[in-house]
Amino acid sequence: MYSSVISKIEKARKYAQEPERLAVLSFTASFEGDNDSHTISYDAGKWQCNCDFFSGNDTCSHTMAAPRMLEVALSDGTRATVFD
Repeated sequence: MYSSVISKIEKARKYAQEPERLAVLSFTASFEGDNDSHTISYDAGKWQCNCDFFSGNDTCSHTMAAPRMLEVALSDGTRATVFD
């Protein structure tokens, strides 16, 4: 039993060193804006937001901030730490 878990941890370490293996295909989240909560999503390389500004401009502060926030969140150690 433990040897199978150990082999999975080793495999996870290997995968973690090869980030090209992972591609985010779609993503949905709640974004707490200053005035309201919004739903943002990413699908097939395109961002969407339900705020009024996005509907007329195909971009908004929420969809501009989200990729940067995700990058920071992932680099700050909020990833799984099973094998750290």
